Amino acid sequence: MTQELMAQLGPLAPLAGLWEGDKGDDTAPSDDRGTEHNRFRERITFDPMGPVRNHEQTLYGLRYATTVWRIGESDPFHEEVGYWLWDAQAKQVMRCFIVPRGVTVLAGGTVEPGAKSFSLVAEHGSGTYGICSNQFLDREFRTVRYELHVTVLNDSTFRYEEDSQLLMPGRPDVFHHRDQNTLVRVPR
Repeated sequence: MTQELMAQLGPLAPLAGLWEGDKGDDTAPSDDRGTEHNRFRERITFDPMGPVRNHEQTLYGLRYATTVWRIGESDPFHEEVGYWLWDAQAKQVMRCFIVPRGVTVLAGGTVEPGAKSFSLVAEHGSGTYGICSNQFLDREFRTVRYELHVTVLNDSTFRYEEDSQLLMPGRPDVFHHRDQNTLVRVPR
């Protein structure tokens, strides 16, 4: 990756590389629609890319892939692929990803170029930063809001906290499906 490309990534630049963490904590709906807690380990790759030109808009970003395993298990229980994008002119960070359960999310937020911490949001039904699911998930586990907070602690460590807010039939309240982890940079 060139220094010129890295300079265009704004607040995403510190994330470029390969990361692993085994301090993950997942609070999710259980099979009986109750609550389950999972400890997990995860591996994320962020590969710089760009420029992407949408007429007057120019984006730079990170192509990424995440794989997550419950502690002590060899088969992954979660994967996702997508892009983290930086629009320097509008000071917008975006995360667009798909989960192979049939969910797509485009979350975004206003972020200063040198920020070491930022938050992104997506809302069900939004025409800009939104969430789309397959028919089953929309009926049984509708994601109505997605929130992500990222903090770059130093050159070799970052932390995230995310909250996928779900509506589930028979539950009067919103279920907060929360995931968090601290990851460290590893050599490729």
